[in-house]
Amino acid sequence: MRIFRHYADVPPALRGAVVAIGNFDGVHRGHRALIAEAKMQAEARRSPLAVLSFEPHPQEFFKQLRSDGGQAPGGSDCFRLTPLRAKARLLADLGVDALFALNFDADMARRTPQDFVLNVLVEGLGISGAVVGHDFEFGQKRAGNLATLSYMGEMEGFTVTAFDTVTASGDEKISSTLIRKQLREARPEEAARLLGHPWAVEARVEHGDARGRTMGFPTANMHLGHCLAPAFGVYAVRVNILEGDRTAARHDGAANFGIRPMYQVNVPLLETHLFDFDGDLYGKYLSVELIQYIRPEAKFSGLDALIAQIGADAAKAREILAKTA
Repeated sequence: MRIFRHYADVPPALRGAVVAIGNFDGVHRGHRALIAEAKMQAEARRSPLAVLSFEPHPQEFFKQLRSDGGQAPGGSDCFRLTPLRAKARLLADLGVDALFALNFDADMARRTPQDFVLNVLVEGLGISGAVVGHDFEFGQKRAGNLATLSYMGEMEGFTVTAFDTVTASGDEKISSTLIRKQLREARPEEAARLLGHPWAVEARVEHGDARGRTMGFPTANMHLGHCLAPAFGVYAVRVNILEGDRTAARHDGAANFGIRPMYQVNVPLLETHLFDFDGDLYGKYLSVELIQYIRPEAKFSGLDALIAQIGADAAKAREILAKTA
């Protein structure tokens, strides 16, 4: 899959694409169904399949405008489920030919719906079709909607398909908002059910204070950056060691996310202990999948009590993961 941060000078081979348009944060089951519809249309036309999204997420852009610097990374105000790198890998797995991750800045925010359609979709990308959610809104102050896009599609010669909301069970709408709620309330299994895959923290391993190593449980330390902070506590996890776009190795493990009450860390940190691993992870990218919540963070009476609890957490995580595909 090719990734573009612009809509100008698109290669001729990618013009005429059927484009799924949206933020696709999390690439959940609803997003996947919408992209599958776009893929079916692209294959029928023998056209490329593309996804059009925005970086940063428009909500991030407008929150930054309203703030005087924003919160620290990983704070409660951070909501992204998938950074660009993770989103791109998930989309590539769906057979997408091109991701147009357009820069969302003041210029993009000021574009009228008509300008967006004519300059971005028609002149820039030369699309043959667009697939969007039924509640799709776009352009300055969200002035454009499905009716606007459909009318302009008729005028400019591209098709528009509105995709119905996907539900998980009954009337439960699958949404990024609901998935965020599940993760903040320590229900990663429910988040995975809605996503269609485990939710993962993806970041580079940083140097820490090496306390875990001295206690017999070395950890890979990662800050979440501007992604969602799940519930503080201990999780059973699966860890993918990434090399470029591929997984070089995969390990079970246990992870603690939080501020470590005994040591009072200011910025929340994800500390992951990989089972049956002996090697150097500093500087490497990991994707840590949260499989099941084990317990909240706690403050212990002393180091011996903490080490005993870490051992119990690791044993519990092994038990959970042995029963989880």
